[in-house]
Amino acid sequence: MRTLILLALAGLGAQLVDGSLGMAYGVTSTTLLLALGTNPAASATVHLAEIGTTLMSGAAHWRFGNVDWKVVTRLGVPGAVGAFLGATVLSRLSTDVAKPVMSLILLGLGVYVMARFTFRGLPKDRLGQPLRRRFLAPLGLLAGFLDATGGGGWGPVGTPALLAGGRMEPRKVIGSIDTSEFLVAVAASLGFLFSLGSQGIDVVWVAAFLLGGLVAAPIAAWLVRLLPPRVLGSAVGAVIVVTNARTLLPNDMLYVALYGLWAAALAYSVRAHLKERKAAGTEPVDERQPVGT
Repeated sequence: MRTLILLALAGLGAQLVDGSLGMAYGVTSTTLLLALGTNPAASATVHLAEIGTTLMSGAAHWRFGNVDWKVVTRLGVPGAVGAFLGATVLSRLSTDVAKPVMSLILLGLGVYVMARFTFRGLPKDRLGQPLRRRFLAPLGLLAGFLDATGGGGWGPVGTPALLAGGRMEPRKVIGSIDTSEFLVAVAASLGFLFSLGSQGIDVVWVAAFLLGGLVAAPIAAWLVRLLPPRVLGSAVGAVIVVTNARTLLPNDMLYVALYGLWAAALAYSVRAHLKERKAAGTEPVDERQPVGT
């Protein structure tokens, strides 16, 4: 019973982070399952639970206006194809060689996203411009494949790529990524069931993860709507940096430095946002005040 409670709490925490930052549910959940001594079918357990959590998360994000349905379709359908292939034919191949390369690419994207949002705020020069299908389709295919083979990757690959383009608000990037992940979770689960059957999948564990995630999903969708874009983008970039630095440089002292950098970036972003809001909020009020008041 204690294990089930811990799994439910882990599912709640992972979905809260995933729903508000657009990543980390699969990575966190799979890491915990492996730490508890499960077999490689941990990825299948996570994806089965994600069918319910991503459905709830997508509905909540849609309710709060965080979803671009064109992006969901153009990203999610190729993502489902990649996830199914990764869970069936290609999941038997080792991805150990590709992990450092992918982590290095994502680390670079994370540094770029964190620096851009921390020091410059929400980029507006390309905001609102449509994302091309020739960009979204390959991105979805790659992210879906990595998600199925590694137990997590849809958010860590898709979120920074969309944020770096500067064409969508951070909350819509996160909402669209979380909503399209439902298609990826369904396809990956079908692929695992097709190739592995139900072996190694603990239905009770799936239910525990699902319960925790269902509780957190609407809270996260509400939270991401309230967070300022500048602070949200800075936080997402920092998560990407910390996660991928862990793969490349497994050093405890490095984590302390990175978490310090994360805290400094968030503090700077919050301070800059408050300063911008104060400047934008006081000047219009002064102009509307009648003379002599």
